[in-house]
Amino acid sequence: MGERLDIHNSETPVLCRSCEARHQGICGALKADELVEFARHTRKERHEHGDELIGDSSTIHSYANIMRGVIKLSKVLEDGRQQVVGLQFAPDFLGRLFGRQSVLAAEAASTVDLCIIPRTALERMMATMPALEHRLMQQTLRELDEARDWMVTLGRKTAQEKVASFLYLIARHADPTAEPEDGVSFELPLSRADVADFLGLTVETVSRQLTKLRQQGVVSISNNRTVEIPDLEALQGLCG
Repeated sequence: MGERLDIHNSETPVLCRSCEARHQGICGALKADELVEFARHTRKERHEHGDELIGDSSTIHSYANIMRGVIKLSKVLEDGRQQVVGLQFAPDFLGRLFGRQSVLAAEAASTVDLCIIPRTALERMMATMPALEHRLMQQTLRELDEARDWMVTLGRKTAQEKVASFLYLIARHADPTAEPEDGVSFELPLSRADVADFLGLTVETVSRQLTKLRQQGVVSISNNRTVEIPDLEALQGLCG
């Protein structure tokens, strides 16, 4: 069951005040009274790793703001094969605006907290809240830019550059405030098979490149999932 957001008179809703993703996400564009109106329609949901959030070609009834966690986006082919096409992090917006059917499947790649809002409610508020519409457009264009950058990674970079770029992508989202010389640690949100799928490599190639990065002292991996990057700048230098 979803958890309805608390509202107290005209003040900022309680759970909105404690949401770390709010100021950078779509809600950051809203005034206090607009946020209260927005919160009247929303609910909080938590999903565990592996939960399906959106089915490919399913009817769109709601959208979501990602409050915490990582989401894997994939496309399912007619013969059942699946291609990982993207990752989303807090405070990304989950869903295809003004669509009637989803064009991708979405799955929780970690424990995920979502702020769910019905499609009709959000589209109605966009018509009366220009700042909300503007913020959603900004996020959509940012995701488009990131997708184009990733096309370069997949099409032109070497295997080592691909794996380094993937780790750098996760690291930057794990700690957006980290300086180039800082270290970052995180849990790898994808299996080796999913990483290989995402990068267009074999599982063996991914494992080989991770081993090389460990030998170079660029990364440290424990328990097969916990990644430590001692120097972000050194990792970035291998991204091509």
